[in-house]
Amino acid sequence: MEQANKQNFRAYNKNTLSFSVHYKKKKSFFWILIIFCFTLFNSCATKPPNETGNFRESDLVELIKIDSTLKLDIRYATSKNLVGRPVYKEARAFLQRPAAEALVKVNNEFKQMGYRLLIFDGYRPWTVTKLFWDITPKESKKFVANPKDGSRHNRGCAVDLSLYDTASGKEVQMPGEYDEQTERSYPYYKGGTEEQRKMRDLLRSKMEANGFTVYEYEWWHFDYKDWRSYRIQNIQFSEIK
Repeated sequence: MEQANKQNFRAYNKNTLSFSVHYKKKKSFFWILIIFCFTLFNSCATKPPNETGNFRESDLVELIKIDSTLKLDIRYATSKNLVGRPVYKEARAFLQRPAAEALVKVNNEFKQMGYRLLIFDGYRPWTVTKLFWDITPKESKKFVANPKDGSRHNRGCAVDLSLYDTASGKEVQMPGEYDEQTERSYPYYKGGTEEQRKMRDLLRSKMEANGFTVYEYEWWHFDYKDWRSYRIQNIQFSEIK
């Protein structure tokens, strides 16, 4: 009887050990699968969205090469921006050629009035758009583009800009600051001074007369009419010929 109990006990231990090993292997496989799926998802999330359809060939041009009187203030090449550090290695601005040519027309109109365009940003690589999205709090997401859809900046058909006075060389004051994530950035904001609102609205009217549309939450952001014709891009400034 005692011998039989010993045999049963050994069989029980063997089965328990076998089950334990099997469980550990299954658990290990489960976690490997989880890690693999997470890595795959994270990898996909760091790539621009896949677009289908017919698009125009990209023809990004450097703005100051087609109009040297445009003034650049590329703050994303400095620490004076919403990230607090440079996200561009070069202080340059590009747009698709039709948008760039339309912008030159706007600049020429302002020259006759004693002003010129002050450019903050043009084409923006997709990875920078994703960075902006990731660091922006949920309540301020309307001020940045969702990377899953891409930005019109990524297509080379959006420009951030303001005005500067050619006599003084100073930036024209608007109701809100560039990249300010408050209601002062809204194109219809009623605050600020009468002169600030007047200059903001003047900028908008000139841009809209030349094929641009203001973004509903940012007085400085304008999209060119043909933005849907171009793909989302993620090339760096140094790669643009």
